[in-house]
Amino acid sequence: MRKEECFYLGKIVSKFSYKGEVLVKLDTDEPELYEEMESVFVSMRNNLVPFFITRSRLHKSALLRIDFEEVTSEEEADKMIGSELYLPLSFLPKLEGNRFYFHEVIGFGVSDSVHGDIGIITGVNDTTTQALFEVDKDGKQLLIPITDDIITKVDRDNKTIHVTTPEGLVDLYLS
Repeated sequence: MRKEECFYLGKIVSKFSYKGEVLVKLDTDEPELYEEMESVFVSMRNNLVPFFITRSRLHKSALLRIDFEEVTSEEEADKMIGSELYLPLSFLPKLEGNRFYFHEVIGFGVSDSVHGDIGIITGVNDTTTQALFEVDKDGKQLLIPITDDIITKVDRDNKTIHVTTPEGLVDLYLS
């Protein structure tokens, strides 16, 4: 399994017990969806290694306490701290309406209510306070905030996101 075929689930942040249990900080709004996993991929030395789960349960909000079959001691758990966890993209629940996963919209066109076609989404910058679409229009990069106020429709059939950008935003990039 390659990372490109997976999504980031979270990171092992600490060990929990002397028996090798670990705590994972999940990167999700719905941690309860991941309580019943049978296995997960752990990133180790740039490879995704499958680990089978004996037992997992939520621990204080977005932390998941996991007991891996192959990890039975504190020393083994120590070696895993900081490792990232991944699951295949097929495990993601299907989203509808204007809800979407960032990876899902890469390559979608962007149509503005005033300017029409303003380019193709080449990436999503979520390192800032406000997540942004990175849109390419004839070699120029536009940054469009990802908000419910701006996104008017996600058209999966035509691979287009319809937006109403604030006045002057598109002109700032294209003039």
